[in-house]
Amino acid sequence: MKTRFNSFDILCSVTELQKLIGMRVNNIYDIDNKTYLIKLQRTEEKSVLLLESGNRIHTTNFEWPKNIAPSGFSMKLRKHLKNKRLEKLTQIGLDRIVILQFGTGEAAYHVILELYDRGNILLTDYEMTILNVLRPHTEGDKVKFAVREKYPENRGRESNISNVDDLRLVLDKGKVGDPIKKVLMMNLDYGPSLIEHVLLKSGFANSTKLGKSFEINTDIERLFSAIEEAKQIVEVAKTQNCKGFLIQKREEKPTTDPNAPKEYLYSNQEFHPMLYSQHISEPYQEFDTFNLAVDEFYSTFESQKIELRGLQQEKEALKKLDNIKKDHDHRLTELEKAQETDKQKAELITRNQELVDNAILAIQSALASQISWMDIENLVKDATAKGDPVAKHIKHLKLDTNHISLYLTDPYNDESGGEIEGLPSAIIDIDLALSAFANARNYYDKKRFAAKKQQKTLESQGKALKSAEKKAKETLKEVKTITNIHKARKVYWFEKFFWFISSENYLVIGGRDQQQNELIVKRYMKPKDVYVHADIHGASSIVIKNPSGLPVPPKTLNEAGIMAICYSVAWEAKVITNAYWVYGEQVSKTAPTGEYLTTGSFMIRDKKNFLPPSHLILGLSFLFRVEDSHIEKHIGERKPALGGDDTVSIADSEQSKDEVELEIIDESDEDEKIAESDRIESVEEENRINQDSSDSESSVSKFPDTHIKIEHSEGTKINIIAEPVHIKVDPNTQLEIEKPAKLNTKTQPKKSRPTKKTRDNEEIVEKEQNDENVKFAPIKRGQKSKLKKIKEKYKDQDDEERKLRMEILQSAGSGKDTKKGKKSKEAIPIKNTKIPRVPKVTAPKSENVEEGDEEESGAQVEIDMINTLTGQPFVEDELLFAVPIIAPYNALNNYKFKVKLTPGTGRRGKAARTAVNMFLKDRAASQREKDLLKAVKDEQLARNLPGKVKLSAPRLQVYKK
Repeated sequence: MKTRFNSFDILCSVTELQKLIGMRVNNIYDIDNKTYLIKLQRTEEKSVLLLESGNRIHTTNFEWPKNIAPSGFSMKLRKHLKNKRLEKLTQIGLDRIVILQFGTGEAAYHVILELYDRGNILLTDYEMTILNVLRPHTEGDKVKFAVREKYPENRGRESNISNVDDLRLVLDKGKVGDPIKKVLMMNLDYGPSLIEHVLLKSGFANSTKLGKSFEINTDIERLFSAIEEAKQIVEVAKTQNCKGFLIQKREEKPTTDPNAPKEYLYSNQEFHPMLYSQHISEPYQEFDTFNLAVDEFYSTFESQKIELRGLQQEKEALKKLDNIKKDHDHRLTELEKAQETDKQKAELITRNQELVDNAILAIQSALASQISWMDIENLVKDATAKGDPVAKHIKHLKLDTNHISLYLTDPYNDESGGEIEGLPSAIIDIDLALSAFANARNYYDKKRFAAKKQQKTLESQGKALKSAEKKAKETLKEVKTITNIHKARKVYWFEKFFWFISSENYLVIGGRDQQQNELIVKRYMKPKDVYVHADIHGASSIVIKNPSGLPVPPKTLNEAGIMAICYSVAWEAKVITNAYWVYGEQVSKTAPTGEYLTTGSFMIRDKKNFLPPSHLILGLSFLFRVEDSHIEKHIGERKPALGGDDTVSIADSEQSKDEVELEIIDESDEDEKIAESDRIESVEEENRINQDSSDSESSVSKFPDTHIKIEHSEGTKINIIAEPVHIKVDPNTQLEIEKPAKLNTKTQPKKSRPTKKTRDNEEIVEKEQNDENVKFAPIKRGQKSKLKKIKEKYKDQDDEERKLRMEILQSAGSGKDTKKGKKSKEAIPIKNTKIPRVPKVTAPKSENVEEGDEEESGAQVEIDMINTLTGQPFVEDELLFAVPIIAPYNALNNYKFKVKLTPGTGRRGKAARTAVNMFLKDRAASQREKDLLKAVKDEQLARNLPGKVKLSAPRLQVYKK
């Protein structure tokens, strides 16, 4: 199969691409590390030019999957080429090198595409000095392809056969037996297909060889005329656009119905700018231009590979069915032959009864005389030589099995002059322990047994063939289904890493090795993303993608921490450790003075936020890609804790507009609430004592309240800034703190004495007195006894422990207020609580997004992408394909299929297959879900498992059996 351009293909493509001259570069994208897209446009006209190093150059009309973040080479091209006009597009001679010039004069830049060997793409300035190179290397001792080096000019080769004498010199250098086509290809840059075409038109077969079917003196003129014809074709192609032709291969589709009309699968094998003589008899598809043909060839390449693989599987399934049929027919034939043979042997023994009995008696007598087996054989040979009528029919002695072999013929042949009943002669084994009649009866018994077996085979043949045919049809249907699934299967950009989607809809990715760790941080991590790493050397770098810019909830942080710990040496060592997280802007590749950071290593600036230790528990499950019309039903099933209408985000105090001072309690952890209640009760008792005493001295509260500024921004989003302050309250004055029923802009505050209201903002004014005693809101009925129990239970918890807990959790609170939370917030203020500040994050301006054209790296695109995947498919959903996911087990709570994975001794592949088999036997699984699970390849199942595992699931042993 042809997969790359030859010299003549490049010439035809360059001629057709002259229509792009004058168009400006809008943007540049990379599909992979070798393939790049240049988006060109001018007034009401757009075009996309595709360059693949070493393979091809053509325009494309298909939507190619772009990398979510541009590579360094793409960014370099954008920097120098964006908004530049394409001024020139040329081929160097007839060599496989294309130069694209953008801009003029000293502002000119060149993109050089090399389409030979391993290929290359280079960016040079107007003096041909290399600014960037895709594949730095050296050719020979002098030519070096690296940055700041000069690109060698005049590299193109030209044809050195201009007359008959030049052709004779070329042929004289060849060896006897070399094919003519091979000799010409080494000296002409026309490509093998065009050379073969002109040779066939001149009467030279493809197998023509020097010195055998070709004589230089007699055939050189005819060969030179063929070369001249090739030159004419090349000259015409330099000025005229060529058509495109896809040469196809026709394969018949297998079917179980012999009467069904034949269907064929046409697969593209080669692309050419003209229909060559060698392809006239083959099926082909014609296009108006060569670029259209090439675009169609490459865009359908992968889908046709899947179809051909499916066709091969269908053929194998039908081949099994044919083999079963042939096996049945063969068995029936063998049984018929066995019956006929046994019948003939029995009749021959019966007709030679006296001879058989005499032979048996002779050998038995010799054995009874205790003569050795060797001597018996010698006696038989001597008797045969003397013409003994019995001995001459003994062919073999099988005394180890108590048998002899007799050569028997029909005794009636001599009397009638011909065979009676057509009995042929045969060598028959005779049992020495039986008489002639008993031996004959044995053969008749064998014949009857074979007849019964044949009858049973005939009776079961119908059932067996029907069963095999049914199985073949099911296999064909399954192969067709899986083929369609594979064609619809989209490989997401994050699947090359360790990855999962958290329970709050955040995409979390991690590096498989040092190179991927480097790639994740440099290319995919933004300043607003969160970087997580296990507190152990050599762990994977984990990044939580945070396109919304809101604080990442603690639950997602903990899940990412579990992932970081599991993808480290802690899994094999079965050690429980913890992880820490920082913001993306705190991760740097800049090492301290005098130090060096290796690949995959980074510096963490400022404070690390440690997460609590976690157990090594992962889960295996499947995400299903939902058809677009069904996505809306699954929106919100992995809802972020800080999302929705009441979205709460932490920001700097500089952003405050409409400020409200409010006392709230952090409800992120139950232990914190209990410990806080403990302290509240103790402070209350202390306040009562202070009130009863006659001492008028003021004192500062030991537990300062938290001053929180709430900003009402656009919509209903609220920015919260935490600042701890000390509130001074008159001991004789009851301070009442006003709090809205809900944290949103629509909520009206309750009436309160010390309040001021304006039209655009609300502010609770705290009344300050000279006395510094703290007065808390009274505890509601029924809470006092509860608080006493809590105090007794958590009496050992001190302030330092609480502070440590708060620093570890770094909780930002809940986005929505529950009823219980409202009551707590009205009565209980936070004391000594540190709510983390999130610094302002300005998204870097990326050239990956142009005006009016949002690229795939946009935040909304990323959210929409993961929203198309669900772990909870509905019965009425239309599912396209399934994607295996390895995630912390807590993140898979609501998934339909899941198993628990812990460190163990089981192999990864076997464990993954066991899990899939268990899912396939689940009664709740629909047929479509089973088909999608079967379509997942084994290598995709186990590639994200951290090591040897132990599988845990309900009724697992039953499924294993």
